[in-house]
Amino acid sequence: MNRFGERFTINTFGESHGKAIGCLLDGVPAGLAIDMEFIQSELDRRKPGQNEFATARKESDTVEILSGTFEGLSTGTPIMMVIYNSDQKSGDYANIKDIFRPGHADFTYFHKYGLRDYRGGGRSSARETAARVAGGAVAKLMLNSIGINIQSGISAIHGIEAQTLDFDYPKHSPIYALDKNVEEAQKSAILTAKNSHDSVGGVATLSISGLPIGLGEGLYYKLDAVLAEAMMGINAVKAVEIGEGIASTHLQGSQNNDEITPNGFKTNHAGGILGGMSNGDDVTLRVHFKPTPSIFIEQESTNTTNESVSISLKGRHDPCVAIRGSVVCEAMAALVIADMVLLNMGRKMSGITNYYT
Repeated sequence: MNRFGERFTINTFGESHGKAIGCLLDGVPAGLAIDMEFIQSELDRRKPGQNEFATARKESDTVEILSGTFEGLSTGTPIMMVIYNSDQKSGDYANIKDIFRPGHADFTYFHKYGLRDYRGGGRSSARETAARVAGGAVAKLMLNSIGINIQSGISAIHGIEAQTLDFDYPKHSPIYALDKNVEEAQKSAILTAKNSHDSVGGVATLSISGLPIGLGEGLYYKLDAVLAEAMMGINAVKAVEIGEGIASTHLQGSQNNDEITPNGFKTNHAGGILGGMSNGDDVTLRVHFKPTPSIFIEQESTNTTNESVSISLKGRHDPCVAIRGSVVCEAMAALVIADMVLLNMGRKMSGITNYYT
């Protein structure tokens, strides 16, 4: 299952150490201005090798569009984008080709398919998420044109929580921190783990603004459900909270309800979604990433013949995947919202008559 979406869809392809990765977008309306500089800038935010807080793998992540555009505009036909891999070091994985890495998908892929691409995890590698960011960038171009904005940043690293959320600050932070007052402590936690050959987890917080009321289907394609699915489908994500999330279980109804006034809601405990549909307020999400499973500490495992072995990893890995993962969260949110926007267009006769008459 490599396809996501109903009307605005993305299919991704490729492996971490293969020739290329990429995506095929379908359902993009004709006439959308395709800003290649913007698409590349989104990929640059996610690309590896930028600083000491990310993997040392060097990839330019230069994207090329193969179809679906003409003279700078989308044509309404499928848009195919490709990103060529250039800095694979497959030899780093030769010693574990028959061994399952703890915390990785090696174990389940092997038992499901009877084989696996051991070079960096193959298809299960987070390298694939570059293709999602490329697709999400096109979705953002569409959403930006109708005033919908998606922002993200890191709100927690290894339990060090932001006290304020400044969505402009991540533009100036190498770890995309939302709170400059805890940024140094968060950086220190990452580097301490890295220097100990270990890793740490983190939390990305998203804000989606400018949404009209009514995006999302009432029962089986709810906005919150699909956003949660999109986030949980990102490598290393273990939990998603919308609005108050877990904290709502500690509140009473009188505290959690968002009272309504002629000027809108007094609060936003619901996170901008009621009954599976956007309520016009900002949609807020917290996405929890586990520590990077690729660590350089000897661990116990088994091999493909179910023998006990010790494993010591080589290679280049992020000490905290949440950092670059926050950019992927934005991309997936953009794909979800773009899909919901198109699905919503035919929900009233006025939308149909306005288009056809």
